[in-house]
Order: sequence, then C-alpha cells, then structure tokens
Amino acid sequence: MKPNANVFSNGKLTVTYEPNCCIHAELCARQLSDVFRQSVIPWIDLDGAKSKKIIKQIKKCPSGALQYFMNQQQEVA
Repeated sequence: MKPNANVFSNGKLTVTYEPNCCIHAELCARQLSDVFRQSVIPWIDLDGAKSKKIIKQIKKCPSGALQYFMNQQQEVA
C-alpha cells in the first residue's frame, strides 16, 4: 500500500491536507512559514513549530483543507 503523501505527523500531532479543498488563500504559508513551506518538499514540516501553534494556524484555514488530530499515547502495562 502506498503511503498518503498528504499526511504528516510529528508523533504527537498528525496533520492532513486535502488539495482538492484548498482555495490557496495562503494563510498557512504567510503566517507560519516555518511549518507550511511553499518551495520545499515535503511542504509541511511539523518540526517547524510547537504543536499548539500549528493547531492554532490550522484552525484559521478558510477552506478546511488542513485538518489535524492528536495521536494518542498508549500506556505500556
């Protein structure tokens, strides 16, 4: 199975990007360019900022093309 190129994770946070929904308002790249990079592949680098700051920026996405979820930590008994 081929991995989804539009799913990015830093272990704590997973971000998904749906290019068909994106209206290219570029808020993500202009306001948090250390994470949402326009000229580099992969274009999303979750090591560029703290998860809390990334989530705040994703919530500003006008099209909803960027989504996130927190990865659950499993406890070892």
